[in-house]
Amino acid sequence: MDILSRIQNHFDESLQAKQAASEVLIEPIAAAAELISEALLAGHKILSCGNGGSAGDAQHFSSELLNRFERERPGLPAMALTTDSSTITSIANDYAYEQVFSKQVAALGTDGDLLLAISTSGNSRNVVLAIEAAHERGMRVIALTGRDGGVMAETLGSDDIELRVPPCSTARTQEVHLLLIHCLCDLIDLHLLGEEE
Repeated sequence: MDILSRIQNHFDESLQAKQAASEVLIEPIAAAAELISEALLAGHKILSCGNGGSAGDAQHFSSELLNRFERERPGLPAMALTTDSSTITSIANDYAYEQVFSKQVAALGTDGDLLLAISTSGNSRNVVLAIEAAHERGMRVIALTGRDGGVMAETLGSDDIELRVPPCSTARTQEVHLLLIHCLCDLIDLHLLGEEE
């Protein structure tokens, strides 16, 4: 395969992954956005976590809420648990890397808050423990997963929402996750601000 065909193949695969996701995730995305909006309107906050590219997605989501997405509005209470290197490294050093998110959820999460938990495989142990900690704090969870949902799918409760990308490569799953995040941000603004004039 030549270079140009290889690039075209990336675009084609990305389009196919997004099309497959749209066929199964439209309604769950709407439900997740409504859940987040209700929590924000009730004065609660959104915590987010993930590893690697999913850590970047967690930060991207919280920045879109805390600052703004595409419309002017007051900042919304959101925090990525991936950004405080002193906290993360102290927990990893004193306890275990598996606990870097769960200890933060236990300390910062309150009943009614939400956790956005992101893992392309659904098997990230530290994210699974964060979900368990969220449940212990009375928090509901929105999970962005891929493949078969992994351990995360088994850990979610009946009140949680899973946005599982149909099986594809890790890179394609991450691309769809970013689209899901943008859909959520757009719908949150719609719920909070109404239709644009």
